[in-house]
Amino acid sequence: MPVPLPQTAQDATAAQPAPLENGRTSIPTDQFGRRLRDLRISVIDRCNFRCDYCMPMETYGEDYSFLDPDHYLSFEEITRLVRLFSRRGVEKIRITGGEPLLRPNLEELIHEIAMVEGIQDIALTTNGYLLADQADALAEAGLHRVTVSLDALDPELFREMNGVGKGPEPVLEGIEAADRAGLNPIKINTVVRRGVNDESVLPLVRHFRGTGRIVRFIEYMDVGTRNGWDRSEVVPSAELKERISDEFPIEPLDPNYPGEVANRYRFLDGEGEIGFVSSVTNPFCGNCTRARLSTEGALYTCLFATDGTDFRALLRDGATDAAILDRIDAVWGERDDRYSERRSEEATQPDDRVEMYEIGG
Repeated sequence: MPVPLPQTAQDATAAQPAPLENGRTSIPTDQFGRRLRDLRISVIDRCNFRCDYCMPMETYGEDYSFLDPDHYLSFEEITRLVRLFSRRGVEKIRITGGEPLLRPNLEELIHEIAMVEGIQDIALTTNGYLLADQADALAEAGLHRVTVSLDALDPELFREMNGVGKGPEPVLEGIEAADRAGLNPIKINTVVRRGVNDESVLPLVRHFRGTGRIVRFIEYMDVGTRNGWDRSEVVPSAELKERISDEFPIEPLDPNYPGEVANRYRFLDGEGEIGFVSSVTNPFCGNCTRARLSTEGALYTCLFATDGTDFRALLRDGATDAAILDRIDAVWGERDDRYSERRSEEATQPDDRVEMYEIGG
C-alpha cells in the first residue's frame, strides 16, 4: 500500500488538470497521484569542474573513465523521446549534465526540442564557465532561461570549491551574456555547506539584489554515494532566512506553479526575490513531477534513485512509439519515490544511488 501523502500534497496533486491535447492520449500518474510534468535530460557525463558535492577530484581524476560518446543518446534520440514524453504530459524540459555546454552543437538539440508541440519551457542548468560564448546561439535556438551554479564570489574560495582552480570571472561574464541574450529570469544556484561557504551567503545576496537575478540557496544533499555527505554540514534554510532577513527583511511569495522546488521570498524593499531549496529539512516529495534521463538513456524517477529504466535499448532496437509510450506509462505508474521524506524516517539509506553528474541536479 502506498504511504499517504501529506494533506497539502494531496490537495496539490488532486488539483492538477489532465487536458488531453497536443497529441496526448493519457496523462499518467504515479502511486501517489503525482502526474508527469518535467523531464530533465543529461546530455553529457563530463564536467570541467570537480566540486566536492558532485564529482570530487579524488574519485573523478584524470584516470576516471567516463562514457564513450557513442553511448550518449544522440540528439535525434533525445528529440524523439521528448516528443513521446510530451504526449504523456511533459511540458518543461531542463538540459543538464555533467556540464551540458561541453556537449558539441548543443544549440542544435535546443532547436529541435523547441519545435516539439506541447513543450512550453526549455531551461538549462550550467556552471556558467562556457556560457558567455554560447548564450546568443542558445537563445536563438529556442532556449528560454538558464540556471547558473555559483557557490561563492570570493575568488580563492571559488577556486577551492570547484576543485580545478578556475576563478569566478568567466561565470559572472556568462551570467551577463545570458541576460543580454534574454535568457531570463536567470537563477543562481548555491549549495551551502557549513564551514565551507556558508559565509558566502550574504555577499551573494548583496551582489545580486536589485539585478533581477534570483539566488536560490540549496541545502547540502546526499546525492549519490561519493561526496562524503555529513548532516552536520547542512545549513537549514530556516537559519539562512534568519541571517538574510536580519540585513534585508523578506517575506514569502506564492509558488509560480505546483511542485516548484524552491520556496520563494521577496525583499520588502522591492529589490527582487530569493529562494530556498530545503530537501533535507523540509522535503517536497509530495509535489514532485520530475523524471530524469541519463546521458546513456536510462530513465530515473528520483534524484536519489538506485535503478533506472533503459530507454536507449528501446530506441536502438527499433521499438515503436506505442511501445515506448507503454514503457513510460509503466515506469511512472509504478513510481513510489519519496527519498527525502524517508531519509528522516529510516536509519540507513541505499548505498548505490545514482550519481548526480549522471542525471543532473
